[in-house]
Amino acid sequence: MLIVEPGGERGQGWRAAAGMLAPQIEIGGHEPSYELGVAGRERYVALADQLRETTGLDIGLWREGIARVAVDEPEAETLRNHVAWQRQQGHRCDWLDAGEVRERWPWIRPVAGALWAPHDGALDPGQLVIALLADAERLGARTVRSEVRRVEREGDRIVGVLADERYAADDVVIAAGSWSSRIEGLPRPLSVEPVRGQMAALPWPEATARAILYHRDSYVMARAGEALLGSTMEYAGYDPSVTDAGQQRIWSNVRALCPAFASTRPVRTWAGLRPMTPDGLPIVGPAPDVTGLWYATGHGRNGILLASITAALLHQMIKREPVHEHVKAFRPARFWSW
Repeated sequence: MLIVEPGGERGQGWRAAAGMLAPQIEIGGHEPSYELGVAGRERYVALADQLRETTGLDIGLWREGIARVAVDEPEAETLRNHVAWQRQQGHRCDWLDAGEVRERWPWIRPVAGALWAPHDGALDPGQLVIALLADAERLGARTVRSEVRRVEREGDRIVGVLADERYAADDVVIAAGSWSSRIEGLPRPLSVEPVRGQMAALPWPEATARAILYHRDSYVMARAGEALLGSTMEYAGYDPSVTDAGQQRIWSNVRALCPAFASTRPVRTWAGLRPMTPDGLPIVGPAPDVTGLWYATGHGRNGILLASITAALLHQMIKREPVHEHVKAFRPARFWSW
């Protein structure tokens, strides 16, 4: 089997990721996406232990909860409804009133309350990739650093890919993130496009307990002595540049949520490209008319969260094992009406 991932600098997208495992915070009311995210988060609990045992590496799994704050009563009402909905799905989710938020995080601005997801958390994307590669090599996998230009097929069956040389394969998985649609030879246009996300980091205040706080689409996240600040959503093509306008948006959001951070200078800034689809859901599953061609792309803001569960689902599909009915929502053919 061949897994087609971005090559060269394209393959470093995980360096830009925050690594949050936050399905209950980034809720959009879409049950299949929500359940997939929760399943993805839970898989990392076992995976972290397995990788530590087989490779000796720690992926930095952190599950101390994430809060999504509401700054006014209309936001609070929306989030209370989200709390009720998640509880109806059988998942732990709590509402913190203004006093409880102030008691836990006295360094943020006064707010109306917060949705609290105690099982959400984060991991270190860099350490995850290093550990997975080490484990794959232990199991006999071979990594080839080469940019795939096209997939090759004979009739309705996949036969391999063309890069610097030709690689034969009975099964090919398209997992090239924002660049998935640029691979030649695909049977249909692939509805994935890049959306730039900028971030910044500054020192995490000493003597302040680590935390992850959300407000709308911005967040402050503690990791390795830094406060990671994010993130923008910019349709800028394949340009991963850091811009003054993007950084100003990040800092404006941070000042609104955490005034204590406003006077601190960033230690670094960066940007990455997210693979987005028109409906915001990933593309996972088989090509409907080419045997041996599989898709695992379009995960948007949740690439790290959904990586492990996507791999498990594809394994089941390729082995012709049954998968959960929610996976139908991610089928590649949903965008193709011809």
